[in-house]
Amino acid sequence: MAITGGCQCGAVRYVMHVPRVEKPHVCHCRMCQKATGGLFAALAGCAKDRLEWTKGQPALFASSNLATRGFCRDCGTPLTFAYNTPEARIYVTIGSLDDPELANIEIQYGLESKISWVKFCEDVPGEITGDSADAQAFFADMKNNQA
Repeated sequence: MAITGGCQCGAVRYVMHVPRVEKPHVCHCRMCQKATGGLFAALAGCAKDRLEWTKGQPALFASSNLATRGFCRDCGTPLTFAYNTPEARIYVTIGSLDDPELANIEIQYGLESKISWVKFCEDVPGEITGDSADAQAFFADMKNNQA
């Protein structure tokens, strides 16, 4: 199965060569809020080698020393998020999918930054960023490149 998507102006298109998107989630952290210009980022992933750019290429911004975000340089649509780790996973914005219904949210991240009046997915489990020792170690040397 192929799952397709792209930006709002059509300059950048992609296909995910997977039977289903993996780990659909929302992230409420401040970095995701700023990156999307929204209240949260809604993302769904796959292995990096399963994502193919079929038209154009996204522009990239290193939002920190740990992660890179892709967007359309023509219309500004946020398209991807990927940690710079060996696990080689990439996440596309659910809103950029041609069929966002394919990505039912399974978890919420960054609950420490969730806007108090945002009421949605209340029955979906969530995590606070850096809540575990492993996460604290991963984020310990993060340098935020967002202004």
